[in-house]
Amino acid sequence: MSGLNEKMVKPELLAPVGDMERLRAAVLYGADAVYLAGKVFGMRASPANFSMEELAEAVNFCHENAVKVYVTCNTLPRNDELAELPNFLEQCEKIGVDAFIICDVGVLMLAKKYAPNVQIHISTQAGVVNFATAQSFYEMGAARVVLARELPLEEVRGIRENIPADMEIEGFVHGAMCMSVSGRCLLSNYMTGRDANRGECAQPCRWEYYLTEKKRPSERFTIVQEEKGSYIMNSRDMCLIEHIPELVKAGITSLKIEGRAKSAYYVACVTAAYRRAIDFFAGNPNKELPKEIYDEVEKISHREYSKGFYFNEEPGQTLESGGYIRTYDVVAVCESRQGEYIKLKQRGRFFKGDTADVLQPNAEPFTLVMDEIFDKDMQKIEVAPHAEMTVYLKTDADIKLGAYLRIKRKIAE
Repeated sequence: MSGLNEKMVKPELLAPVGDMERLRAAVLYGADAVYLAGKVFGMRASPANFSMEELAEAVNFCHENAVKVYVTCNTLPRNDELAELPNFLEQCEKIGVDAFIICDVGVLMLAKKYAPNVQIHISTQAGVVNFATAQSFYEMGAARVVLARELPLEEVRGIRENIPADMEIEGFVHGAMCMSVSGRCLLSNYMTGRDANRGECAQPCRWEYYLTEKKRPSERFTIVQEEKGSYIMNSRDMCLIEHIPELVKAGITSLKIEGRAKSAYYVACVTAAYRRAIDFFAGNPNKELPKEIYDEVEKISHREYSKGFYFNEEPGQTLESGGYIRTYDVVAVCESRQGEYIKLKQRGRFFKGDTADVLQPNAEPFTLVMDEIFDKDMQKIEVAPHAEMTVYLKTDADIKLGAYLRIKRKIAE
């Protein structure tokens, strides 16, 4: 751990949001701020994203809960798209958006003109790796820079020491790592016609590749000396939950979780884990993170973890598989309490007598045995086999609305 002796200043916890369900999960499970996109100009086209009416609802909900909202405008718009931008920016300011996340200098200038009261954050897509660039963006009006993910901590510290004190630094701490510099990749364009820099990446870096020889095109050769092929560009996921004091000491003021295309459960689980970690380190900056907090990030679907580039280590690739590590399955979500029963919406098959691991807002996870389960007609059942079925669980445990019930897999995949 770092040599911090003073009390750690709490960084902002910034969570990813792809729709209203994920937004509520982020807010309920402890985010200080969320980042999301409208239907245009965002770098993730696969999530549902937000219409302007939904965005207004999202901003109201977040502000009622003292959570900030940052809207991504980090694509590289073409000439014919610019006509839509001023109205979009104006509407975002009108509904109270707190900041735009911007990559393109032209978009930055338009944001200053049409939404002057909204903060500007420079996207990681801009590839900021030195203090001169950060300073230049500051002089253009940026309040925050999201640094390139390729920087080690000593270089982050060097940037912090050479930019104005009121310029904030945001850094990614958890989630998928792009194999290209700051996400600027052309593989998807070349191989599928889907532009990674316009939110449509097909992720060909996750595919399995073989070699062929020019005169024998029908024969495939593995890249490693094994029968299976090699995922030579399949980068590991990032996980810095154990190193929050070091990140803060280096000058990072906002900890960013990747994953706007991932599930509400992912958002809830990772946000809750980092919330607990930040709160723990705030009072104990020189202690190791308790195992039970770290274990939470192992309960989501993920690739093998790495520390990114922060500690001069190569993140590396997961060569054997393009898939995920899954040790837990979400089997139900709590919808309400009705007397001595909890009303659940089934998300995966479970049986009477299974032990559920309960994740819920503002509480530490706990386990319970589901001894008595009932169908919607209050008839006792031995198994909940049907997707989205209503199940009642008889229990006196304090299970809150929005809680996730998880079951550990007997054999991890």
